[in-house]
Order: sequence, then C-alpha cells, then structure tokens
Amino acid sequence: MIKVLFVCHGNICRSPMAEFIMKDLVSKAGVAERFEIASAATSREALGEAVYPPARLELQKHGISCAGKTARQVTAQDYRYYDRIYYMDSRNAKNLARMLPADPNKIRPLLSYDVADPWYTGDFTQTWEDILKGCQQILEELT
Repeated sequence: MIKVLFVCHGNICRSPMAEFIMKDLVSKAGVAERFEIASAATSREALGEAVYPPARLELQKHGISCAGKTARQVTAQDYRYYDRIYYMDSRNAKNLARMLPADPNKIRPLLSYDVADPWYTGDFTQTWEDILKGCQQILEELT
C-alpha cells in the first residue's frame, strides 16, 4: 500500500482538496485499494474545523464529497507512517522543516511552483486546477 499525506497551512482548503481529488483519481483508475490518502496542517489554527465552505463547494462542483473531514496537524508519527508527504507551498516546506526530519525522497512539493492559497486569493477554481495537475502527476508516477 502507498500511503500519501497532503499538507498545507490550515488543512481546510488546499490539502483536503488534494486528499479528496487524489482519492477520486485512484478510485476512477481502479487502484484505490493500493493507496491510503490523508491530509494535515502545519499550523494549529483550524484544528477540528471542517473543510472551508468554498473549497467544499469546489469539490462538489466536480462530484467529490469531503464529508466528515476535519483539520488536524501533521505529527512526527505521520513522517514515520506515510511514504510520501506533499506540501503546497514554500511556507509549508519551511514549517515542515521545523517539524519533521529533512527527507527530500519523502517530503516534496506537490508541484514545481507554489499552489496559491485560495483563502487569500479567493480563486478556488485555479487551486482545483493546480491540485488536479499535481495529483494526476502523482498517480502517473506511482502506478
């Protein structure tokens, strides 16, 4: 089983979008049983909160539910448990570097550029497109 964790600042926008986009992709590809997929935050700001409504609506526009997901913070146990940890931007990378061992084989950016935080940009569609691209690349690489 390939265990994948997506990380962003608060775990209410980008990383849960990535979690559920990736779950949808592996399901449609018929390989869901080969993956365990989750998401977490580098901060403690939104712990226990549900996915931010505009992010949830963007997922729903594409037929994807994120029901029941609440924000949690990444832990040292996550580093030991997950095979791959993908972060959304350079700020997440800096925070992870303070929290987890340096390991470029395990901890890496989702894309070669920062996925803009829609909390600030308001552009959840662009975030969807960027995350979808990254998740498709992961699926191609790992299957």
